[in-house]
Amino acid sequence: MSFRALVARKTDGKITTQLETMEDADLGAGDVTIAIEWSTVNYKDGLAITGAAGVIRNFPLVPGIDLAGVVESSTDPRFAAGDRVVVNSWGLSQTHHGGYAERARVSGDWVIKLPEAISTRHAMAIGTAGYTAMLSVLALEHGGVGPDRGDVLVTGANGGVGSVAIALLSRLGYRVVASTGRLEERDYLTALGASEVIDRAELSAAGRPMGAERWAGAIDSVGSHTLANVLAQTKYRGVVTACGLAQGTDLPTTVLPFIMRNVTLAGIDSVNAPHEVRVEAYERLASDLDLAKLEQTITEVGLADASKVAEAILRGEVRGRTVVDVRR
Repeated sequence: MSFRALVARKTDGKITTQLETMEDADLGAGDVTIAIEWSTVNYKDGLAITGAAGVIRNFPLVPGIDLAGVVESSTDPRFAAGDRVVVNSWGLSQTHHGGYAERARVSGDWVIKLPEAISTRHAMAIGTAGYTAMLSVLALEHGGVGPDRGDVLVTGANGGVGSVAIALLSRLGYRVVASTGRLEERDYLTALGASEVIDRAELSAAGRPMGAERWAGAIDSVGSHTLANVLAQTKYRGVVTACGLAQGTDLPTTVLPFIMRNVTLAGIDSVNAPHEVRVEAYERLASDLDLAKLEQTITEVGLADASKVAEAILRGEVRGRTVVDVRR
């Protein structure tokens, strides 16, 4: 069977993408074949398509680290034709064809059945970014940071992780402080549930190793000086989750927040998270994420436009979540 796909090729060190026709024989190894309905654009997709971080390791390859659709066939007994499923990360867009296509074949170990409450479209509005946000909330809870402990900061608030994190935290009763470089988006962030919006400039420059205690916890997708300042201003026994590197991979901090305030820095890995952790995350998303708020974050594009959005996301020009209708 032939199908459309956005294919990335590398020539003379430059990555280009174009719509091509592929055949089932091109899909590669796997025991679950999926008719893809929706994909999405994450920050990592921007890195992949622009070549900024060497995400794609084999060429030619179909990018897209997320996909959602319906199982067409499966030799894995855990899945049957007609199951609605989602796949986040693993080898997608790195060594295995990803979500920017009408079909995929993947390992059954990568596949999660969607809860009834989450459509394939909403699964991609969540995407790796939103699933990472849920993993971060779970880490805050594991560290004992409940709504009664005080404010929770969300950095990179206009992005995918930030948008979903705000919606989740506010639904769970937390008072959320949103940090953004686009203060003109204040209304968008407060509609998602932020109680306070601050300028990212408060956190993005080099700061002191310890500052006044401001928040009980934080979800950071920025890294570098921002994460260092977040740690320096976290309250005693607070928890900060680190899941991104928009500002940089460095962390210019000291041990002081950890040994003087007992702060926990929790790393969040969404790529290789175990199956049971993913299932828990999606079950919690089904119960704790306000889909009406999620809808406010969504922009829809067709398959041919995914590359343009991937480039824009690295420039900080994308708000919320962009879903890709691979059928148009």
